[in-house]
Amino acid sequence: MDATTSVRRAVLAVAALNLGYFGIEFAVALAIGSVSLFADSVDFLEDASVNLLIALALRWSAARRAQLGKVLALILLAPALAGLWTAGEKLFVTPVVPAPLPLTVAGLGALVVNLGCALILARVRDHQGSLTKAAFLSARNDAFANIAIVAVGLVTAFLWRSIWPDLIVGVGIALMNADAAREVWEAAHEEHKAAKA
Repeated sequence: MDATTSVRRAVLAVAALNLGYFGIEFAVALAIGSVSLFADSVDFLEDASVNLLIALALRWSAARRAQLGKVLALILLAPALAGLWTAGEKLFVTPVVPAPLPLTVAGLGALVVNLGCALILARVRDHQGSLTKAAFLSARNDAFANIAIVAVGLVTAFLWRSIWPDLIVGVGIALMNADAAREVWEAAHEEHKAAKA
């Protein structure tokens, strides 16, 4: 099996996993009013989109893949903006503490899915430049975010019944996605310059 086929299989598997868990986490986030789960669920949808786009672009020229890398960097900003918007609403409109048990369980489920995706993508992250880098960084960052979400659930349940832990992690997830977008943009920019040379 050639490298392109391996990458395509990997990103399609990751897209399916992300799309499936998006629905679960989004429903839980809405039901309990969690900023961190909402930001993470939107991120699952974004990851599914990114991986589908990568599957489509694998046989493109290096210059076209570099251009798509820049588009993917902008797509990575969507969860960041959605998370910040939701955090603002939580702070100023509906300051309700999310239910800790569903928050923790949904965060654990997301962690399992994202660790699986990161492992799948780790094998192919050095192929296809900024495209697979975008997918791998996104899955890796999501696993870190999920650990923080589980911690929020535990802190909310046992230490501090407040909106602040959820709000802080939700904003942290947004900032982490923005940083991943910057990394992918820079990699795509360098690839674009190399393709033009």
